Order: sequence, then C-alpha cells, then structure tokens
Amino acid sequence: MTPPISSPSPSASDDANLVTPRPGWRDTLRAYLEPASLRMLALGFSAGLPLLLVLGTLSFRLREAGIDRATIGYLSWVGLAYAFKWCWAPLVDRLPIPLLTRAMGRRRSWLLLSQLGIAAGLVGMALADPRDALGPVVWCALLVAVASATQDIALDAFRIESADSRHQGVLAATYQTGYRLAMIWAGAGVLWIAARAETAGAVTAQAAALGAAQALPGALYQNGAWQMAYLTMAVSMAAGVLTVLFSREPVRAELPPARNAAEWLRGALLEPFADFLRRHRWQAVLILALIGTYRISDVVMGIMANPFYVDMGYTKDEVAAVTKIYGVVMTLAGAFLGGALTLRWGVGRVLMLGAVLSAVTNLLFAWLAGHGHDVTALIAVVSADNLAGGIASAAFIAYLSSLTNVQYSATQYALFSSMMLLAPKWLAGFSGVAVDVVGYPAFFAGTALLGVPVLLLVWLGLKKYE
Repeated sequence: MTPPISSPSPSASDDANLVTPRPGWRDTLRAYLEPASLRMLALGFSAGLPLLLVLGTLSFRLREAGIDRATIGYLSWVGLAYAFKWCWAPLVDRLPIPLLTRAMGRRRSWLLLSQLGIAAGLVGMALADPRDALGPVVWCALLVAVASATQDIALDAFRIESADSRHQGVLAATYQTGYRLAMIWAGAGVLWIAARAETAGAVTAQAAALGAAQALPGALYQNGAWQMAYLTMAVSMAAGVLTVLFSREPVRAELPPARNAAEWLRGALLEPFADFLRRHRWQAVLILALIGTYRISDVVMGIMANPFYVDMGYTKDEVAAVTKIYGVVMTLAGAFLGGALTLRWGVGRVLMLGAVLSAVTNLLFAWLAGHGHDVTALIAVVSADNLAGGIASAAFIAYLSSLTNVQYSATQYALFSSMMLLAPKWLAGFSGVAVDVVGYPAFFAGTALLGVPVLLLVWLGLKKYE
C-alpha cells in the first residue's frame, strides 16, 4: 500500500498509527451507512447549496441579463471569501455565541448561525435585479459566501471530530454525495424553476435556438423567474437547519482554560499554525504548495463554464439536464469510488489519479468549443469531467483531514481549504478577459496545462515516503 503523501497528525486519532488489516468490500460499503456518514450526507447538502448560487448559476444568470464576460469573471472574486476563511476560523474554533452555544454546543451553534445567514443572503439575491444595479446582487452574494465559508469551517471541524482518521475518506465521500446532490438542486433545480417561471410567449423558441442572448444582451432575461428560483433555494436551507437541530454535538478535545486574554489569543490565533509547522517542519512548504494548486485547473476553468454554455446556444433546460444532473451523478460516482479507493489504497495513489484526470478532462472542453452545439457531446464531456472531479475531491478532502490536529481542527482545516482556493480563485477572476483575448478552445487548453505542476508536487510527496 502506498502511504499517504504526508503522515497524519499523531493526535488526529487514537489509532492513527496502528497497523490495521485492509477492510473487505462489504465492510467498506457498510461504512457508508453508519450514522456519522448519514449525517455528513445531509450536512453536505447544506454546504453544497450556496456555492453555485454565488458562482456558477449566478454567472449564467448574469450572462443572460446581458452582463459582459469580463465583469462576470471579476465578480467571481466574491468566492475569495472561501479563500480567506482562515482569518476568522480561530473565532469559530474557540469563540462561543451567547446563549446559542450553551444550548447547542460550539459546532452546532456556529452551523445554525451561518445557515441562517445564507438563507438571508439568498433572499436578498432573489429580490435584486442585476440589470438595474449590480451592487445589491454583489453585496448579497458576498453575505452568502461569507456565511457559507463560516458554515464550512464549523462543518469541517464537526466532520473531523465525528470519526477516526481511517473513516475520514468515507465521511468525505458521503459529504461529497450530499454536496453534489445540493449542486443538482442549486444548478439544475434553479435553471428548471427559472425556465418554468418565465412568462409564456415572452421569448420565442427560435430566438433561444439562435442564441439571441448573445446577439441581444438581456433580451431573454426575466428577473421574476430568477426571483422565484432563488427564493426556493433560500427555503431549501431548512434541510441543513433541521439536521443541525437534530444532531448531537461531537466530543472534542478540551484545551486547558486560558489564564488571560493574551494567552487566549495566542492559543486561538497562533498555536494552530505553530502546531502545523512544528509537526511538518520544512515539509510544510511542499504540503502547502500542493494544497494551493491541487484544484487550480478545475477552479479556473469552472468560472467560464456557464458563460460558455450560454454563448454556445444551450438552453436552460439543456444545461440543467446535462451539466447539473448527468454531470453531478458522475461526480457522485467519482466521490464514492474515490472514497472507497482511498480507504483501501491510501490517499497518495488516489491523489495522483485525481490530478491526472482533472487536467486531462479540461482538454475535452477545448474540443467541445470547436465541435459546436451538440447535446450528446456535452453529456460525454461533462460526465468525464465530473467523474474525475469526484475522485479528486474525495481523495483531497481525506488528505486535508489527515493533516489536522483535532485540538485545532476548525482552524487548521480552514487554513488548508482556504489555501486550496486562494490562488485559483484569484486567477479565475481574469478568466473572462482570457476568453475575450484567446477564445474558448485555447482558454480550456491552458487550464489543463495549469495541472502539470500539481502532478510534480504529488509525485515528490509520494517519493518521499517510498
């Protein structure tokens, strides 16, 4: 068995360093039905719902409203809230919410507060019209992104503290399953609701087939339809709220109480990062470089995916059926496969497999851009891309979980997952400008090349432990 790219924290679990026999496939499958796994399925849905609504689906909505590609690319920087969540992660890790934490526990109270913030932001996005002014849409999207990032901080800690390190791959896979189911709802569901809510006869089928949205910016846009769709998404956050209310607070490692404010700040803000550096020493540079680039090809490409579908003349129903259902189903299959392979083979091999597949499948979009409007080809390309993404995500989440110390799980995992998005999200902000300059085929090919350094970093990490 190839060992993980980096050994888990000695304190990540009591049995982290014990040699255990490889589980059979029956035991592997049974792990997916354990209570902790089922909770992660539901909470993963809550985590996955906001992301597309402030990035992917929003870019479709804005393009249909006549907003130019460059502006859409820059607005994707709203997603940088996820990249800077480590800044307030220590507060989520240590700071109690008055009254609420005493009644529910620290993890559950922060989960509930963030979920209510997401719902409020989605209501604001529903009521705003981007044709009148982008400001209200952007501010409400920022609220959703910050609240969603806060939910991720608390939820990642909740997941890590809910099971030992051997089961983190399974929890990651069930989390991804719930996450992707939410993306079907926040992707296909939003487009389907918006399409059904459009005023009959307002847009002719001929105009839609000819791609009139590109020729006449904003001609196909009906804000009332999108308002109905986003309000439905806000109500859908009730699934996460109910799960939190009926879940138990996980048992977490208790730290000795601070004697003064300076000691509390040192323990909350500095010690989580110092602990990581003490445990990994100079290898921390390699680890952080890998974390910061592992998903770069997918993230940079993904911002322009929905504008690409609009510009290629795909309708809402076609995009909903293909990219948000076929694609997400394949992501679920990839997450399940990635979780099972990680449990049996270790994180390292599956990390390499995911990195290779993620880069290669971006080339398929370059081919599709030259192929033209073809729903069958779109199904094949999106399915392959999402299968690769599911495998990569399951392995990567398990890898990040193995690096954390349970005493600082929220802060350390937030640092890792923030670094995962910082460079990719910043670079993705220029994706609209890149498409305007070089066109879609060259842009997609370029995003595939971004994955090449990732392969070297994974290889170096594996080689160190051979």
